[in-house]
Amino acid sequence: MKKSLRYLIKLRHLPALLTCSIAFFLFASYSLPAQNTAPLSAVAASLEHHPWVLVIHGGAGGPAKGTMTAKEEQAYLDKLNEALKIGSGVLSHGGSSLDAVETVVRFMEDCPLFNAGKGAVLNENGKAELDAAIMDGQTGMAGAVACVTTIKNPVTAARRVMEKTSHVMLCGSGAEKFARSQQLEMVDPTYFITPERLAAWKKSRPVPSAKPEKNEPSTEKHGTVGAVALDENGNLAAATSTGGMMGKMTGRIGDSPLIGAGTYARNQTCAVSATGHGEFFIRNVVAYDMSAIMEYRGAPLEEAGKIIIQDKLRNQKADGGLIAVDKDGNITMPFNTNAMFRGFARSTGEQEVAIY
Repeated sequence: MKKSLRYLIKLRHLPALLTCSIAFFLFASYSLPAQNTAPLSAVAASLEHHPWVLVIHGGAGGPAKGTMTAKEEQAYLDKLNEALKIGSGVLSHGGSSLDAVETVVRFMEDCPLFNAGKGAVLNENGKAELDAAIMDGQTGMAGAVACVTTIKNPVTAARRVMEKTSHVMLCGSGAEKFARSQQLEMVDPTYFITPERLAAWKKSRPVPSAKPEKNEPSTEKHGTVGAVALDENGNLAAATSTGGMMGKMTGRIGDSPLIGAGTYARNQTCAVSATGHGEFFIRNVVAYDMSAIMEYRGAPLEEAGKIIIQDKLRNQKADGGLIAVDKDGNITMPFNTNAMFRGFARSTGEQEVAIY
């Protein structure tokens, strides 16, 4: 009887106990110091998915509109669309921007239409010497390879340099030795040479001076390739790959593998991949300059691109272009040449490619 009575007393006080518990919880929620609520906001931020964006290029320069046949133009547009589809597949399934740009550039290295990997232009000795770089905007880490002749996909070797070594760039035989140690696919140097590139090389001889009197616009329609991306976690990445300039001196390295010149990514600003006359892009540190103009001048992405491509480089009679995406998903693709093979895709389903 006493036990039952105690039980009834407890039940009678239950509403009061619940009321006190709820009041304490509300008081604690509003009175906790601000720093104790930070982990909750961090968790919420981690669950937020940003709209992803992918931008690609297949090189600037090229012939004037109407020079290529409709069939040739369509072949380029088809490959650009295919590259966007491949990269979009990575990003739409939650893949990182780093994975997306590497995957896209690998595809373009394997496509003989572009001046990267198979189909790259040839140096003064009729050999393909390849350069590539990749950069992670989240960590600031980067990797590059230069003057390689037997690595099938230089962009993947560049990523391995970033992730598996304490260095940023490896070149020549050292880069190839490292690639073999990573069990990357290696090929005979003749793999990169296509009949079209060989014919163009023969036509370009004798090799022009290493220091031309003037910078003449290129009529070569096969260009450097690159990709920049913003993934659903808000991280940026950039990658670029090239065969360089037709008839270049053996050992010449352009802007593509140089972090800050042809390739750059920083989560706080933008990701950039450049294409054009590399020597000018190196001297002007173009890719980093994009980020710096945004960060220190407060310029929006499109304005920063215009300042560099349409003002700075044009005033130096330098031809080229770039692609970029900023932390908010804005894109720009300025160029001052006849053409630039380019395109973009968004998580909204929007996708476009263009040449002129």
